[in-house]
Amino acid sequence: MASIISHPFVALALAPWFLRFGIGMRLATVGAACTVLPDLDVLGFHLGVPYDSLLGHRGLSHSLFFAAALAAVISLACRAAFKPARPGTIFAFLFLCTASHGVLDALTDGGLGIALLSPLSNHRYFFPWQPIAVSPLSVTAFVSGRGSAVLYSELLWVVLPSLMISALGWLSTRRRAKRGYCK
Repeated sequence: MASIISHPFVALALAPWFLRFGIGMRLATVGAACTVLPDLDVLGFHLGVPYDSLLGHRGLSHSLFFAAALAAVISLACRAAFKPARPGTIFAFLFLCTASHGVLDALTDGGLGIALLSPLSNHRYFFPWQPIAVSPLSVTAFVSGRGSAVLYSELLWVVLPSLMISALGWLSTRRRAKRGYCK
């Protein structure tokens, strides 16, 4: 998996592109939380859930179905708190944030793959190109040497591209505001 450190950068990358649709900092923070929520499935290791099961690590919680369900629940539950954004916009932003978790993990070079189509299929997928070093599941393993290689890989393949996408989004928003397209 990509580490919990890099996943939230996706919300940072997406937020400026959704700014003109009413997505502000509070919702961007919720989006950042959505990028890491799928990894709560690691608790299953402590409960005896097999890695390759539907509820195992990188299973259902890493799927597009989970991303849609989580985005729907949050966008409906919080629609009044996130005005002026429309529920569909909130859903789209949170879906992309949550779905990015499985996509990033499918770009890593380890594990059993990602059940992107769960619950329809528990087949585990990787992308053909896997440039991101897989993060160890334990904090001890992360800080004992492997972590620096993972962080370097994530800086190169997640953080820097996210910052560039974010900067382009901010520039686009400013350009649109100068032309009078934004409120």
